[in-house]
Amino acid sequence: MGYPVLAIESVTMCSLELYKIDLKGLTEAETTREFDLDDDYFAALDGSQLEHGALHVSVSIRKMTGFFELQFHTEGSVTVSCDRCLDDMDQPIEADNHLLVKLGDTYSDDDDDTVTIDENEGILDLSWFIYEFVMLAIPIKHVHAPGKCNSAMTRKLDELSGAVRSGEEEAEAIDPRWEKLLKLKRE
Repeated sequence: MGYPVLAIESVTMCSLELYKIDLKGLTEAETTREFDLDDDYFAALDGSQLEHGALHVSVSIRKMTGFFELQFHTEGSVTVSCDRCLDDMDQPIEADNHLLVKLGDTYSDDDDDTVTIDENEGILDLSWFIYEFVMLAIPIKHVHAPGKCNSAMTRKLDELSGAVRSGEEEAEAIDPRWEKLLKLKRE
C-alpha cells in the first residue's frame, strides 16, 4: 500500500539576513543600502503588529572614527485599521531617522540614539530598527479621509452615539437630586 504524495508549494519568505550589515567589513567612508519591504518582511518579524505594507528604505552609513552614523529614509505605506470604522486603510509613511552605532564589549541599546554592538562580531541587524522607525512614523490616530469610512459602520456609530446621548438626557431628567441644581444653573 502506497502513501499519497503531497505536493508542497514553494513559499518565498523574506530572509532577515538581508538586513544584517557587517560594519567591520565596510571599506568605504560612506555606503548606501536600499531595502524594499513588503508583506513577507512583516511576516518574517516575530511579534510584528503590522502585516501588510510596501515601503522603500534607504540607509546611508558613514564610517567615522570610533562609531558609525546611519541615516534612514523611509517612504511608502502600511495597512492599518481605521480607528473609526475598523476597515483596513493605507497609511502613508515618510520618515527620516538617525542612529549612531559604536563597537564595544557587549550589545547595548540603552540609549535611544546610540547602539553598541559586540566588537568581535561587528554585525548590525537593521530589521528591528527599521520596523521600529516605521511604527514610530504611524500617527497615533489613523482614520479614513472624510467620506471614506465604511458607511454601514458609520451609521451604526451615529445610532449608538445618539442612543447614549438620549440615555444621558433621560438620566438627568429622572434624577431629582440634579433638578434643583439645573434650575439654579438656568436662572
